[in-house]
Amino acid sequence: MIMGMDYQTLAVIAVIGIIAGWLAHLIIGGGRWGIVSYLLTGLIGAFVGNIIVKQFGNPIPHVNFAYADQVIVAVIGALVVSLLAKVIA
Repeated sequence: MIMGMDYQTLAVIAVIGIIAGWLAHLIIGGGRWGIVSYLLTGLIGAFVGNIIVKQFGNPIPHVNFAYADQVIVAVIGALVVSLLAKVIA
């Protein structure tokens, strides 16, 4: 276990990160991306997305689908991270 998380929780976090990174890639486009790039972009995006959402008072409506809220927040952050990467590169 890592920091008190079980393997199922880590797997869910990884899947949400991959989905968020993949969706950000579909929206922004760009060169060849792989699953590792999706994962890193999604995980960093989840962190950035949480900061952004908290700054706006949590404007994300609750969705009655498992983990959909987290995916939406992670995609928002992944889009920001991807756009910043494009500007810097």
